[in-house]
Amino acid sequence: MTHTAAAIKTDGTLWSWGYNQLGELGLNQAYPAANGRSSQTQIPCTTWSTVFAYDRAFQAIKTDGTMWTWGFNQQGMLGINQPHNTSRSSPTQIPGTTWAYAVLGYNTGGGTKTDGTLWVWGSGGPGVLAQNNRTSYSSPVQVPGTTWSTGSGQMSIGGDGGRFMAVRTDGTLWAWGTGEKGELAQNVSGPTGNRSSPVQIPG
Repeated sequence: MTHTAAAIKTDGTLWSWGYNQLGELGLNQAYPAANGRSSQTQIPCTTWSTVFAYDRAFQAIKTDGTMWTWGFNQQGMLGINQPHNTSRSSPTQIPGTTWAYAVLGYNTGGGTKTDGTLWVWGSGGPGVLAQNNRTSYSSPVQVPGTTWSTGSGQMSIGGDGGRFMAVRTDGTLWAWGTGEKGELAQNVSGPTGNRSSPVQIPG
């Protein structure tokens, strides 16, 4: 649950309000920045396109295809190659210039690029980064394949970890991460239900 909100106006300006203990408002206030805002305050720049939030972190994409992030960096979820539990109180660029879509989840971030590639970062948990391991990464790593829908990506969060689902351009749905209760639709449950690489959901 997040106690901070952000929204983009039709003129491309980005505004935030609410809680600000870890720099969630993106206003360049030093940590700990506990002074929140009860009314909208503008985050610098006038070319914002989309913004995404999860818990105490934000990701936003500009019209030039760059992606920016700020807030709490638990498990490297900001994707800026910084240590666990650091924070950023102003937008910091994630590598790359062709981002089309972004998503945030439990200690994890991700996004698709205009070339159809899908990238993830943060906590490796039960294989939620699809790298065939449980390793955490603080910078973007590519999920196998180059045909992911540029509007695709959904992190579904469970109390025992996380999982990721994404759609390919051929309409097939793929999932990975926690599957101990059958969440990945592979007709298997328990510890053997986890997947650290994408598996197709029938249909």
